[in-house]
Amino acid sequence: MPKTSARLLSLLSLLQARRDWPGAMLAERLEVSPRTMRRDIDRLRELGYPILAIKGPDGGYRLGAGTELPPLLFDDEQAVALAVALQTAVISGAGIEEAAARALNTVRQVMPARLRHRIDTLQVTAVERPAARATPGVGIGVLMTLSAAVHAREVLRFDYSPGFPPRDGDDAPATPPPRRVQPHHLVTWGGRWYLVAWDLDRGDWRTFRADRITPRTPNGPRFARRQLPGKNVAAFVTSRFQGSSGDSGGWPCRGEVILDLPAAAVYPYTREGIIEELGPNRCRLILGAWSWAGLAATIGRFDADIEVIGPGELKAAFAQLARRYASAAGGLPAGERA
Repeated sequence: MPKTSARLLSLLSLLQARRDWPGAMLAERLEVSPRTMRRDIDRLRELGYPILAIKGPDGGYRLGAGTELPPLLFDDEQAVALAVALQTAVISGAGIEEAAARALNTVRQVMPARLRHRIDTLQVTAVERPAARATPGVGIGVLMTLSAAVHAREVLRFDYSPGFPPRDGDDAPATPPPRRVQPHHLVTWGGRWYLVAWDLDRGDWRTFRADRITPRTPNGPRFARRQLPGKNVAAFVTSRFQGSSGDSGGWPCRGEVILDLPAAAVYPYTREGIIEELGPNRCRLILGAWSWAGLAATIGRFDADIEVIGPGELKAAFAQLARRYASAAGGLPAGERA
């Protein structure tokens, strides 16, 4: 049987791991008798931990919450997990980089020397994948407001910036009316935060970039949650960003080409494509996009010869782009320009 002090730490760690513990299960996990386990519960209570007894056929225990709760304890795996989570928070897009660094320093100072050494040896450098444009951060206050509305199932009102300046001649109102939605999920995708919600005015599901949302108060009435299309929120978000409104999860335009490049040179720049190595300097690429012209342009950015396998729409898009590029370079008469 482990020593009392070690057993108390194990008991406290178990109580922190889940909300409710049947007494018999706790005793079994600690490999002690129910009587010894009850004595250990009493010892933790004497140390100030608010452990509540749960009534029921088997009885049980719960670690209560409160401002007087003593410092939490972490086992080795929890300490490592916490260090990794805080060090990689810089790519969360939630604007919590500085707070995460301070939290990691605070946790490190209260750790025993053994765990502090393990954290110090785990140095993780979080590098976000390069993007064409900088990813704007989101204030933690906005994320908390959106998350609270999702949890409470309350209608959310907010101003939404389109993310681009109006074009000359646009007759859109200078200040568009606030959006009214039933918030469903707060998700991350590609380093950005999005709100998945049912748009009450448009009668359809929408995904809103959180960095463009300015919440209005107060929230609206509570609502009954709708069934999200697709198997789950991950499938829904993936299908929306791949240009599909249903459960197929595919892009509206999908083609196959062979590039005179090694697969290793193509992979870092193709997040959602299928790449197959065909030789030292040759690979097959299957990729999707919103339009055939957009797909051809995406593939054309690779500095290599391209063989189009199909479909015919992709070949036609390459021909159309070739005429446009030649025209832009001044290589085609005006009558032959696309």
